[in-house]
Amino acid sequence: MLRSLFAGISGLRVNQTMLDVTGNNIANANTVGFKSSSTVFQDTLSQMLTASSAGGAGRGGTNPIQVGLGVQVAATNTNFNQGSAQSTGRPSDLMLQGDGMFVVQRGNDTTYTRAGAFTFDANGTLVTPGGGRVQGYPVDGAGNYIPGPLNDIVLPSPVAPAPELQSYEIGRDGKLTCTFDDGTKQVIAQVAIADFNNPMGLEKVGETSFATTTNSGAAELGVSGEGTRGSMIAGAVEMSNVDLAAEFTNLILAQRGFQASSLIITTSDQVLEELVNIKR
Repeated sequence: MLRSLFAGISGLRVNQTMLDVTGNNIANANTVGFKSSSTVFQDTLSQMLTASSAGGAGRGGTNPIQVGLGVQVAATNTNFNQGSAQSTGRPSDLMLQGDGMFVVQRGNDTTYTRAGAFTFDANGTLVTPGGGRVQGYPVDGAGNYIPGPLNDIVLPSPVAPAPELQSYEIGRDGKLTCTFDDGTKQVIAQVAIADFNNPMGLEKVGETSFATTTNSGAAELGVSGEGTRGSMIAGAVEMSNVDLAAEFTNLILAQRGFQASSLIITTSDQVLEELVNIKR
């Protein structure tokens, strides 16, 4: 069979993948904390028709003659560039300006996200829209975080005659400060921030969250402003970093690539037809 026929089929497959990735990016243009992806192509093995040869007496060397066998997807790279800020005015909504991710506990699984649309549930626990529990550090009497295991971030529920919680706020350093009806203030927790050596190695697991893989490296935990971790903004969320102009351009490229690959198959079919009908 013609090599071009299978090369055309491989072109259909990879351009379909590019369409899928681009379509997913466009669909999530308004998703809080979404990070767009891009496809990277590479050629497959090439068939050797004639090997190279070294020069000899009276003649020069020759280069190899090879024919490519098609294309394949090399990677789908995640773009972790900063998304724009959208002010919400809700004190439990958080946004990271810079590197890092929020740490979320979902049952026995730990995931990481840039989507900071959080709220406090009926038990006073800071949670994601899907019910994941946002993790943070306990603090000492001076309000400094205590390194060690992470905990759920829970608002205090004092019993009378203890002071009653009146309001709360989360600072740029991620510290949750509660104000009580007797005028006293107390830092009760500090939001944890995870950083990674290779964030592009993270695996998307749904709900705008990521999980670690062998190539992402383990999460390096800390707090806002520590190391390379960004600062925190309360009352705002990070929007999707999808560039619609670029995505629509990619849509055209994928469409034309798919169309061209299908034309290769059509042309190869016509050649095979001529071959079959060569003797009439």
